Amino acid sequence: MANIIKCPNCNEEIEITEALSQTIKADLEKELTEKIKEKYAEESLSKTKLLEEELKTKNQKLEEARDAELKIRQEKLKLEDEKKSFELDKQRQLDEERNKIRQQTLLEASDSHRLKDMEKEKMISDLKKALEDAQLKANQGSQQLQGEVLELDLEDYLRSAFPLDEINPVGKGVRGADVSQVVKTSLGTVCGVILWESKRTKAWVDDWATKLKADLRASKANIPVIVTTVLPKSLKTGFGFYDGVWVTEPAFTQPLAEILRKNLIDVAREKHHGNDRGTKADMIYSYLTSDAFVQQIQNIIEVHQ
Repeated sequence: MANIIKCPNCNEEIEITEALSQTIKADLEKELTEKIKEKYAEESLSKTKLLEEELKTKNQKLEEARDAELKIRQEKLKLEDEKKSFELDKQRQLDEERNKIRQQTLLEASDSHRLKDMEKEKMISDLKKALEDAQLKANQGSQQLQGEVLELDLEDYLRSAFPLDEINPVGKGVRGADVSQVVKTSLGTVCGVILWESKRTKAWVDDWATKLKADLRASKANIPVIVTTVLPKSLKTGFGFYDGVWVTEPAFTQPLAEILRKNLIDVAREKHHGNDRGTKADMIYSYLTSDAFVQQIQNIIEVHQ
């Protein structure tokens, strides 16, 4: 069976055999298939490009989103770190302020205690000083009183033992020895003067001898004597001649006074009957301070021991 086709250009009918028809059909199908493939390929390529563009856009947006998220997370972490650092700094500042307040409180408390301790120490020191001053005044008063008692005892003894002599106590505040004994005979003749100084202390003072010798020269007396409860270290027998002055313990006052007075009278008599030169006071002092006289006195007083 013949197939007739019409030419699309001239509208002429053309008879096509079965074989030709198959060939044409195959060519057309092939051409159509290729066109379809080309069209599909173009469409597929276009879709692929579109998809790729969309994918690229999506990837770009995704990357931007990731970057934004990362940035947000980083900012969040930064804010959290800054917040932690801020809180840590504030906590440190608070701790530092608390420590300062604690230290200041402790310092103020320490200063307060220190001031109170200083006040107590000063009060105790003032009380101790006041007590020491009171004790010193009491001791001085006691020593002065004891000295006055010894002086009065010496004065009473001289008055009772030698009623012919003139016993003159030296008043307080007046320069000189404690007692001046003007030795006289039964006829009232003045034979010489003994200066007595009484001391009742805990230690010997060398200036006592120097002062008494100065008083001796000033009053033109003849013999200086110190009655003391404490002797110089060089005197071991309870009395003796020390630095130009007779020194004795109270127990040896009586024998020493009797011997010194007797020798003053003897020297005065010798002076009255003799033709010795020099002043009477110088002669008496020279004799009564000589080694021979000192040895004589020591020998006599040893008999009384």
